[in-house]
Amino acid sequence: MDQRLILLTQLIKLGVAAAIASALVRSRDFKRLLFLQDANLRQRISLIIFIAVPYLLGVWVRQSVKNFLAADEAFEAILLMGVLGGPTAGAVGAVLVSLPALVHGEYATLPFNLAVGLIAGVLRDAATDREEIWSFSPFIDLSIYRWIRKMLRHPQIDWQTSFFWVIVLLQMARVEVGRRAHGQIFYVDAAPWLPLIAMYATTVATVAIPLKIWNAARVQLKLEEHERLLLQARMEALQSQINPHFLFNTLNSISSLVRVEPDTARLLIVKLANILRRLLRQTEAFLTLREELEFVDDYLDIEVVRFGPEKLRVVKEIEPGSLNSMVPSMLLQPLVENSIKHGLSPRIEGGSITLRSRLTDDRLTIELEDDGVGMSTGDGWEESVWPSSGGTGIGMQNVIERLKVLYGDAASMTVRSRDGSGTVVSLELPRMDEAAVAELTPAALPATSGAPRYVARSSTLR
Repeated sequence: MDQRLILLTQLIKLGVAAAIASALVRSRDFKRLLFLQDANLRQRISLIIFIAVPYLLGVWVRQSVKNFLAADEAFEAILLMGVLGGPTAGAVGAVLVSLPALVHGEYATLPFNLAVGLIAGVLRDAATDREEIWSFSPFIDLSIYRWIRKMLRHPQIDWQTSFFWVIVLLQMARVEVGRRAHGQIFYVDAAPWLPLIAMYATTVATVAIPLKIWNAARVQLKLEEHERLLLQARMEALQSQINPHFLFNTLNSISSLVRVEPDTARLLIVKLANILRRLLRQTEAFLTLREELEFVDDYLDIEVVRFGPEKLRVVKEIEPGSLNSMVPSMLLQPLVENSIKHGLSPRIEGGSITLRSRLTDDRLTIELEDDGVGMSTGDGWEESVWPSSGGTGIGMQNVIERLKVLYGDAASMTVRSRDGSGTVVSLELPRMDEAAVAELTPAALPATSGAPRYVARSSTLR
């Protein structure tokens, strides 16, 4: 074969290897199978089928298109399947990619490929650390340099260097089998020293390139998984922060009634037990607005008994269509608690809390208004908008942090207050249903008009 054609073929092989690896890694199912920590035999065989199909087609293209030898990378593919799936998977992959060759009379291909798949699989099982498979480098000179340095300091068997020499030796065996079994197996006979070196270097690189591409995607998936776990841990930390805060304030409310009204205190303890039971069952970050309002009703039942119905009046103006919208759990209770503690408690005559909700296009608006003492010190209305400013107190800051975690810049909280005239907290959230919660994207709900009053339990509707 012409020397220039051999060199060109080796160059094209590198591009084909990168193209196949890049195309496979775009498949979500392939990535899921590729990065399973403890894959069973069925999952490994599925992975091998994924890899074998494009390389099988490459063998068919080599036989169908004259002089397009670079399309046939079955040898390198079997090495990949063996080190990724083990001996059994390597053998199955060898059978699959050998089928086109058998159809065209290359009968020595199957037994040789089976041997290659088994050897690569045994080498995988011999690896003490599976991460060494993914860090195999196509830069042969660096691999040899590292091996020499390591052997001089601490003589030992290095897996990556062993894999390198296994590839080279198997390629040499392939050439020898091809020379003796005329036309029974495909190989490239590169006699001059330059094409010969290029052929061996290309074989190693053609195995290493897919590992590098797939490892890059693997690292990215790991980072995404770590980010998801970090987000989950942060949410759990925020949730655990708000529950004790709510518990301590409620226990203080009950303690004030223990001596003077023991029957009422006992009733409140039962209601608190119901609330805590619900908190223990609550494991999801989202629930419907209807469920959130029911939870707030439980809390307000306690506060209404504590303050008295004449001092704490609660009104809900809830748009019916908004009740099925998904909202973060424990979203409203800290805001209600904040209104009672800082807005209404300082007033001798008490006051009222109004809850409103409405749907507008792809947004859900929730408002909490009280006619308490307010939070500003001037004569006019003062307004603060998150995320440009923080909240006050644990409960308010917790709500802000949770909105940041769940929505980023897609949600906002506006607080308007005037000294002696009350406070209005307005939440603007993306409109979401149950199907959209998993993706954290807005979901369309049927629009409704008007804002009729939400029929709540009698103890909290005044």
